[in-house]
Amino acid sequence: MGIDDVVNKGKEAVSEGVDKAKDLYEQNKDKVDEALHSEQAEGISDSILDGVANLAKKVAPGSAEKIDEIRDNVDKQVGNE
Repeated sequence: MGIDDVVNKGKEAVSEGVDKAKDLYEQNKDKVDEALHSEQAEGISDSILDGVANLAKKVAPGSAEKIDEIRDNVDKQVGNE
């Protein structure tokens, strides 16, 4: 078995894994969507986004307004608020 065979086997394995992940998502997308827009997801996402935004403001203090805008846009995509 040559290197090309090993690479091709690896590509096939990755492709199969992606296909399985897509199938799993499709089978459970209602549950995934519900989880992403839950009260718990909102709390977790707010904590993470606040931490990242605060760090970004320390690194780029002149960009606080833009950082808050980006943080708010991302927050709208996750959670229920």
